[in-house]
Parts: sequence; C-alpha cells; structure tokens
Amino acid sequence: MSSDPAPPASAPSPDAFRAVYRDEFGYVWASLQRLGVRGPELQDLAHDVFVTAFKRWATYDALRPVRPWLFGITYRVVLDFRRKFQNHREVVSEAVEVPDPVMNAEERVATRQARDLALKVIDTMDLDQKAVFVMHEIEGYGMPQIAELVGAPLNTAYSRLRLARRHFDKAVQGLQAQERRS
Repeated sequence: MSSDPAPPASAPSPDAFRAVYRDEFGYVWASLQRLGVRGPELQDLAHDVFVTAFKRWATYDALRPVRPWLFGITYRVVLDFRRKFQNHREVVSEAVEVPDPVMNAEERVATRQARDLALKVIDTMDLDQKAVFVMHEIEGYGMPQIAELVGAPLNTAYSRLRLARRHFDKAVQGLQAQERRS
C-alpha cells in the first residue's frame, strides 16, 4: 500500500512541469534566499525543491495556484536541510540583484539598503517564524493557506507571525539605532 495520496482529478500533465520549472525557478530561488539559504547550498536546494515537486507532480491540483504549493515544498526542503546540518556554519554571500531601470541611483541605494537590512533581520529569525513571515508579509498569502502549507494549526501560524513581526520590529529598530551611532 502506498503512502502517497491519490492524484486529484485535476492533476496537470507531466509536460506542464517543464513550463512550471521555467516560469517559477526564479521564484523558488528568491524564496530560498528569503528563507536564509546562501552560498553553494542555494543551487543544491533549488534543485531539491524541483526534484521533490516533480515526484509529487501527480498530486498537484492544477486548479490551485502553483506558487504556494512550491513555497510549501521549499519550506520543507529548507527545514530538512537545516535539521541535517544543524552544526554546519553557513557562509553568507550576497543575493544577486537585478537593477530596476526606472529608479535613479539614490533610489537604488536606498532600496538596496532597506532590502539588506530586512534580509539581515529575517536571517536571524527561527525558520518556522521566518517561513510564516515571508509567506504573509512578502508573498501575501493568507494565514489559513500558510498554516496548511507549513503543517501547523492556524492559531500556531498566527502566533509565529506575531512573534516574527515583534522580532522584526525590534531588530530593525536596534539596527537603525546602531547605524545612527556609527
């Protein structure tokens, strides 16, 4: 007896996976970065996300958006990676930035500084809080959907979001105060 759930009636064709890979690779890459993955692990984990997605492709419901489904897989891949390599120190490398041609140089610098500050703070969060925070505050997913994706009760997901917001606000205030003193 297989432990895999039966595919939904609306399961997409295997050929559709190629298009999802092509269209959503950048999203998965950015999601991994938002969850704190850096350096050589980034490429390996992006590969792992799509291998897992391909294995589960027959269970994907094509009537639902693919990004939340991919983010759920991404979160679990990062969680598994962190569990395996708890004592491994990661080397932080800068995220690749695509410049916005509409912004002037000052706006780009300010945006980069704000993004770097936010990423620095998000990197200090517990992974469970980080996942909920990123999905809600950056990706814009609703809390019921997030709770389902991370496999937590809805109240637990709300608690993680509340704690993550508090952590984020405190850390940003602390870093801003530190920069003013410098």
